[in-house]
Amino acid sequence: MAKRKAVSIKDIAKASGSSLTTVSLVLNSRDRRISQPTRQRVLDAVERLGYRPSRLAQALQSQRAGLLAVLVPELRHAFADVYFGELISAIHDEASEAGYKVLLEVAHPRFIDAGQHLEIFDRRFIDGMLCLGVTSFNSYLSAFEDGTRPMLLVNNYVDGLELNHVRCDYRAAGRIAAEHLLANGHRRVGLVRAALEVQTMVDLISGFTSAMAAAGAPIDQANIVDGLYTEDGGAAAAAELIRRQPDLTALLAGNDKMAIGAIAGLKAAGRRVPDDVSVIGCDDIHQGEFCDPPLTTVHTPIYDMGRSACRRLLEIIGSPTSTVREVHPVSLTVRKSVARQSS
Repeated sequence: MAKRKAVSIKDIAKASGSSLTTVSLVLNSRDRRISQPTRQRVLDAVERLGYRPSRLAQALQSQRAGLLAVLVPELRHAFADVYFGELISAIHDEASEAGYKVLLEVAHPRFIDAGQHLEIFDRRFIDGMLCLGVTSFNSYLSAFEDGTRPMLLVNNYVDGLELNHVRCDYRAAGRIAAEHLLANGHRRVGLVRAALEVQTMVDLISGFTSAMAAAGAPIDQANIVDGLYTEDGGAAAAAELIRRQPDLTALLAGNDKMAIGAIAGLKAAGRRVPDDVSVIGCDDIHQGEFCDPPLTTVHTPIYDMGRSACRRLLEIIGSPTSTVREVHPVSLTVRKSVARQSS
């Protein structure tokens, strides 16, 4: 079967009885001086012939690639992760509405060591980059401090580096979690944390421990255990906390995956949730509503924040001198995994 020949603007000009210049002006929305009947003839020809503009030609004309890179950390099944999946979905939706495509890249050592995170900018493959899951160990980020390559960190920031970022207020999240547990009478409390090289995790810990200490119920360092950001890690951490402090009545997990794992780990250790031990999480992922018991958590607006991050990156692309330091508020979602501690 013969391959159908692509329709060109010459074909549109011939079909509409217009000049190439007129057709080009209409297609690029620069037709203010062109009469409405002429404009309509061109558009009718476009529709009739099924014309599709060349993305390369558009990019050359606008000096834009029309492509945004999303850089995710080198994690097993990172694209299948519920947290990263929510962010990528949000970015894709916002980018699509703005007429941009999205390129997914993984920040594995070969990619970074070869300088490909910079090369895709310098060779005009992309217009901007959104970085997810960054840590203070990612020294390659310092190359973006000069602002010559539009880049924005999503839901984190790196202390000591002046980088554009959009994130949720995790210090407030820790404080809100502490206040909820304290209001329910809990004073023997543990914390399932994750990587300390993630600044927002440090903020969560600080907000939580400061609020508990201010209420006269400081968290002992022995009652802070790494849950590795995973369900398995959360289960193991909860079991370890119960071993260290058998009279523990509640715990905060630094994300909902660890909290869901902690509930399973507590049950495996013979503890009832929330009758014996209350559990509160952070992020409010969809699965938390359907675990047993449904998870009380601090809601961080991941999807909305991801869309906002993409919008801000597009603003930076349009105005390279722009500076973005955006923090989104968080709130408490009360379900059934926290109960009042009987005195």
